[in-house]
Amino acid sequence: MTSHDQPSADPDAVGPGGWIADRMSLIDASGIRRIFDLAAGMDQKVDLSIGQPHFETPEPIRRALAAAVEAGHNGYSPSPGIAPLRDALQQHVDALYQHDDRRVMVTSGTSGGLVLAMMSLVQPGDEVILFDPGFMMYRHLVNLAGGTCVTIETYPDFAVDVDRVADAITDRTKAIVYNSPGNPTGAMDEAGTIDDLARLADQHQVALISDEIYSRFCYDRPFHSPAAANPRTLVIDGFSKSHSMTGWRLGFTHGPVEIIDQMIKLQQFTFVCAPHPVQWAGLAAMDVEISDHVEDYRKKRDRLVEKLAGHFGVGGGAGAFYLFLEPPGGNGSEFVARAIKNGLLIIPGSVFSQRDTHIRVSFAVDDQTLDAGADLLTKLATGSEA
Repeated sequence: MTSHDQPSADPDAVGPGGWIADRMSLIDASGIRRIFDLAAGMDQKVDLSIGQPHFETPEPIRRALAAAVEAGHNGYSPSPGIAPLRDALQQHVDALYQHDDRRVMVTSGTSGGLVLAMMSLVQPGDEVILFDPGFMMYRHLVNLAGGTCVTIETYPDFAVDVDRVADAITDRTKAIVYNSPGNPTGAMDEAGTIDDLARLADQHQVALISDEIYSRFCYDRPFHSPAAANPRTLVIDGFSKSHSMTGWRLGFTHGPVEIIDQMIKLQQFTFVCAPHPVQWAGLAAMDVEISDHVEDYRKKRDRLVEKLAGHFGVGGGAGAFYLFLEPPGGNGSEFVARAIKNGLLIIPGSVFSQRDTHIRVSFAVDDQTLDAGADLLTKLATGSEA
C-alpha cells in the first residue's frame, strides 16, 4: 500500500533522505566554476589558463583516426586495448625498465587511468599522501574512494622533501601520488630525490602512483621516472598533452600485473574501453616526432620568465606548460579577479592548493597571446592597469 501522507524528499538534497549520494559533497568544483563565472561576461580575453597544447593534432594522427573509422573500427575494443597498440607500448616500456612484472593497459585518458587506479587500490580508512600544490583531481578521487588525504606542502620551491614524506607514513598509508613535471607548477625534482621517494615507498610497501602525462615536456633536465628505482611503481601516462589529443581521451597505464588485472576488470564495467578508432590513431602517434613542439615551449617558457621575473616570484616551469607565480601582495584570488577585469584569464593557486598565495599561468599559447598576457601581467603587478 502506498502512502501519500509523507513529505516527498528533495531529489537535490545531499545526504540521508535525498537522492544525491553523500560522496558528491566531497567534490568541490567551486574554485574553477567561480573563475569561469567571472570570465563569462568578457567580450575579449587573453587566455593563459588552458592546460592543453595550442598546436594542432599532427596530421598523421588525424589521418590514422579517419582511416580507422572508415575501416570499421567503431565498435568496442578489448577492454585492455587493441593488441597492436598494447604490444607497441609494452615493447617501449620493456625497453625502458626490463621489469618482468610490468604490464600495459590502454585507458580512456589519463583521468580514466587515475580513476581505475584509485578505485582498485584505495578503500575506506586508507591514507593517501598528496603534494601541495597539486592537480585537484587527486584529492577528489581519494575522497570518492573513501580514503583520507594526507597533504605535504612543497612551498617555496615546489620540491619534494622525502624526509617529510617518511614522517607522514603510517600503518594506514596505502599510496603516494606523484607528478613530475607537475601541474600546476611545472616543477621537476632531481633524479636523486625521485629515486629516494621511490625506494621509500618500496621499503614501506606503499603503492607509488606516478602521473607522467607531462613527461615529454622537460626543459632543464631529462625526465626521470620513479619506476626506474621502484619496479612496483604504477605509471599513468597518455597522448593528450604530448600529441595535442586532449579531447580524444587516450591514455595508458603500466605497472604490476596484479594491479593492472584489477584495473582491466574495473574498466570492463565502467569505461568499457578507450575509444576504439582513437586507439589506432594512438598507434600512429607513437611514430610522430614532437621535439619541435617541446623546443617551442622551452622558448616560450624562457620568454615569459624574462618578462615577469622582476615583477613576480617565479616558480616551477622546468617542465609541462606552467609557471606558478607569486604576485605582489601574495593574494592569488584578488590578483586573478583584477586580471579578469582587465581581460586576462588565469587560474588562482587556491584551486590547486590549501594556500591562496599564487597564480597559475600557462604558456601553451601562440607568441602573440603570450606577449599580450605578459604585458597585462606586468601592468597588474605594477598597478598600471586600466
